[in-house]
Amino acid sequence: MFKTWHHPGKILDQKNIYTGRVFAVDQLHIQTPDGLKIERDLIKTDPTITILAISPADQVVMSSEYRAGVNSDSVSLPAGIVNPGETSEQAAARELREETGYVAQSVTKMTRITSSEGFMDQFADLMLIKFDPSERVERHFDQDEFVNSELVPLQQIVDWIREGKVNTAQAVSAIGYYTMFLK
Repeated sequence: MFKTWHHPGKILDQKNIYTGRVFAVDQLHIQTPDGLKIERDLIKTDPTITILAISPADQVVMSSEYRAGVNSDSVSLPAGIVNPGETSEQAAARELREETGYVAQSVTKMTRITSSEGFMDQFADLMLIKFDPSERVERHFDQDEFVNSELVPLQQIVDWIREGKVNTAQAVSAIGYYTMFLK
């Protein structure tokens, strides 16, 4: 069954055609595991984390932040980039503290997802953080971001996902994984 599953292709040629602040684009010539020779453009990004921060009372930290891809504020789970030399666990605790002021008591990796593996190398580790809502510190945003955060009951988020009000792939995946396997 699926004899080439997880077998890598052979990169025959790779050329960078764009490099920006957040991503780069490479043009690849590849021989696939099943023998095809193909040309693909690949968006290269840093690894990311998405955080399901949940309190003992099943309150979840939700964030609202402007996102250029939809040219709108987006309500989702806190997320961020894993800095060089950082683990996903360290990045999740740092991002939660910086963006929301909440302090992680425990951090666990639930799973890893890919965003759009047909043309992007990005993955996101979905992180579960337990925290005490009464323990809060000052927030520190990056120069080009501002994030609003609120505590929302887990069931309300499930309802919002069902209604299409929360529709980011990472949030749907994290909440789905948590409710299916960990709750």
